This record gives sequence, structure tokens and C-alpha cells, in this order.
Amino acid sequence: MNEDTTSRAGRREWIGLAVLILPTLLISIDVTVMHLAQPALSADLRPSSAQLLWINDAYGFLIAGFLITMGALGDRFGRRRVLLTGGVAFGLASVLAAYAPSAELLIAARALLGVTGATLMPATLSLIRTMFHDPAQRTVAIGLWLIGFSGGMVIGPLVGGVLLENFWWGSVFLLGVPVMALLAAVGPVLLPESRDPAPGRIDPASVLLSLTGVIATVYGLKEIAAYGPGTVPVLALAGGLVLAVLFVRRQRGAESPLLDLGLFAERRFSVSLGILLLVVLAGPGLGMLNAQYLQLVLGLSPLQAGLWMLPQTVAVIAGFVASPALARRIRPGTVAAVGLAVGSLGVALMTQAGVDSGPVVLVTGHTLFFLGASPLLVLGTDMIIAAAPAERAGSAAALSETAQEFGGALGLAVFGSIAAAVYRAGTDAPAGVPERAAEQARDTLGGAAAVAERLPGDLGAALLGTAREAFVGGLHAAAAVATVLIAAAAVLSAVLLRHVPPISAAPSSEDKEQDRTPEPAG
Repeated sequence: MNEDTTSRAGRREWIGLAVLILPTLLISIDVTVMHLAQPALSADLRPSSAQLLWINDAYGFLIAGFLITMGALGDRFGRRRVLLTGGVAFGLASVLAAYAPSAELLIAARALLGVTGATLMPATLSLIRTMFHDPAQRTVAIGLWLIGFSGGMVIGPLVGGVLLENFWWGSVFLLGVPVMALLAAVGPVLLPESRDPAPGRIDPASVLLSLTGVIATVYGLKEIAAYGPGTVPVLALAGGLVLAVLFVRRQRGAESPLLDLGLFAERRFSVSLGILLLVVLAGPGLGMLNAQYLQLVLGLSPLQAGLWMLPQTVAVIAGFVASPALARRIRPGTVAAVGLAVGSLGVALMTQAGVDSGPVVLVTGHTLFFLGASPLLVLGTDMIIAAAPAERAGSAAALSETAQEFGGALGLAVFGSIAAAVYRAGTDAPAGVPERAAEQARDTLGGAAAVAERLPGDLGAALLGTAREAFVGGLHAAAAVATVLIAAAAVLSAVLLRHVPPISAAPSSEDKEQDRTPEPAG
């Protein structure tokens, strides 16, 4: 039997991929159901406003903070071991969250879910690198892995809504228990173990710098996006950036670094990571503004707004499916560049959405953005993982996920600030509106809607009309900046990734070398 045949994944690996998709599906479901459960748990546990913020944010902050550490632990102690251990712990934390009798215990449970959830994404992605040595098969596997994550965003609200209609708020957290039980049962049989054959010791100082630096930076960015540049979030952001610099300096001089900075010397890795970060910047910020446009400008209900967002999910899944096939015949950089060019045109179309235009213009533009960005998400992730040595697969996967967490937070802050600045400048309250009410209206569109309800009919309608026009102006400004950003990413993909050949069915020498890295399953 020739090497090309033996290196190709068989039925066992594809069934194993289905197992690896389960944790990613669960993570995306967990993010969506939390928002649905918030009113019920607020009525039951009566958290303070600060506690409610931490119930929502503890999970995301700790996932972001621990990604690099968990990726490094997988490289050192075994990716399957870290995945299964983290999965079991995630299931136990889910039970704790479901039956939490107080806000304090729910915050603790959400924190545990964040720490254990940080094991899942790097471990699953690095195991895909281990299991699929054939480049063409690996790209398809990554596309399916991403489809699983996207599918959770659709399934979460549907399943969560059914559970909340029939059970208590904690039932949504129990979704994770059977999934993680199945992972623990079949993972040891279907998933191979792999690790760095010559791991160094874990440096506690590097772990602390990584954790505090990422959490402080993401916290600062999210708070600035939500409430503006206050003293605490600005100090947190500045402190996080200082800690990040100290972390990088320590890695350069460490005998066994937590993060191998040598990964950035590989062009495919550094360029793909940078372009991915640029594109992720635009996604969450535009998504937030679009959701507000549909509900607060056009007056759609949450359900109607959700249904209008389904075409975007269908588009991104279609892109995930088509990208591997296209990249077999066309250079990945070209496929990503053409997709991003389409995406930039879609974002430009969003600048034509108006107060009276209905949802079609905006939804069409946003759908084109998702369709155009999807090839980069698949092919960029594949190039990041493929460019890293097999023994550093966990670190590469963690960097990819950390970049997306950081990019999403930064994008919310940047595009939220752009839209807010234009909105405030354009919201001129009509004569007769009390000054305090006018200030509230200038703060947010939601605030303007609340003020308008308390004012006499014509005056309230005039204020709300002005606020909606101002919000649309902010949306246009954010979309214009995003258009330039996505177009720049398209040019960078075309130029800097032009040397990457189409995906070959034959494994590279690097992938052949990896054949000797994994340990046998069982």
C-alpha cells in the first residue's frame, strides 16, 4: 500500500470528526441560550446589575484568557487527554450552573464553564490536524468543524426556547451533560492521542501573564464598546496591553515558552492569522448594529429579526462547504481574496439601508458579507494549523481562537464607537423635549425609544424619527469603514498568499512527518 493511501483518513477518522464537532456545537449553543435564560434567572435569583454582568461575561472572559494556556497544555500532556478532561469538567460545571441557588454560585459556575470550555476549541482543532494528514481532507474537516459551530448558533435559540417554555431556566445548561457524556464514552476509542514528543515544563509566570493580559484587554474593549471610554476600562485595556508585551518578552527568553513565537516566522501562519483578525474585526460589530436596526429602526420583533438573520447562517454554511472544493483547483489566497471582495461589496450595500427601506437591503448586504468571509475562515484556519509543526498544533489552534476572541472584542469597541459618535452628533432633540430626556435620547436609540413613549404623540414621533435617522447614519459610517477594511483584507490575501498552491490530495513532507507524532488510540 503506498503512502498516499495510508495517510488518508478513513471511516474511523470521519466518525471521530463527528465526535470533535460535538463540543464546538455545544459552545455556540451555550453562548446563545444564556441570553434567552437571562429574564427567568433574573426573576428567580434576583442578581444585582453587577452580578448580572458577571453572569453574562465570566464565561467569555475566562475562555479568552485560558485559550493559550490550554493549547499549550494539550501539546505537553496530550490533546485527547485535555479534551476529555475538560469535557467532563464542562459537564459537571453545567450541572452546577443549572441548579445554582444564588447569583454568586451561578457566577462561579459560569467561570468554571469558561475555564473548561477553553480546553475544547484548541484541542478539537489540533486533533483534526493530527487525524487528517491529507491536506484536501483536512480542509474539508475544518469546514465541517466550522459548520458545527455555526449550526449551534441556529439550534441554540430553538432548543433553548423550547426548554424555557416547559422547564426552569437552568434546563438550558443541562444540554451540555449528555453531549459531554457521549464525548467521554467514545472519545478514548475514536480519537488518537498526540502530544509534543519533547515537552518542556509549564512556566507559571507565563500562564499568569497570558491569563491576566488577555482578560484585562478583552474586558477593557468590551466595556468601552458598551459604555464608552471610562476610567476603569481604559486602565484595564492599557494594563492588559502592558501585560501582553511582558508576556511576549518572557516567551522570547524562555527555555520552554508557553507560546512558540517562532510560529510567526512561517508566512502562511502569520499572514493568515493577521487577515483573519482583520475580517473578524468587522463581524461582531456589524452584527450588533444590524440587530438593532431590524428591531429599533424597522420595529421588528426579536423573532422576526431572528428569522431575517437566517439567510446569513445559510450563506456562511454554503461558503464552508464550497471553499475546500474551490481551493483544490484555485490557490487558497485567490479564493479568499475573491470571497472577501464579494464580502466588501455586501458591506458597501449596507450603506444603502434606510429608515424606510425595509430589511431586504441590509439583509442582502450582510448575507453577501457572510458568504464572502466564509472561504477565509475555512482556508485561513487550515493554513494556520497546517503551517505549524505537529508538536505545536495546540498552540497554533489556541492562537487562532484567541485572535478571533480579541478581534471580536476590538471590533465591537471600534464599530460601536464609530456608530455611537455619529448617532450622538445627529440626534438633535426637537424643541419642547426636556433637556434630561434629550440627553437620554442622545445616549442610545433604545433610550430614545423609551423617551418617545413618555412624550406627547407628535413630539415623541419627531424625536424617534430623528434618532432613527441618526442611528442609520451611524450604521452607514460603520459599514463604510468595514468596507475599506474587508477590501484591504482581500488585497492582502491576493498578494501575500499568492505563493500558497492549491490544496493537493498528496500530503506534504510536513504532514508525512506528523504521521510519526501521534500515539496509538486506546
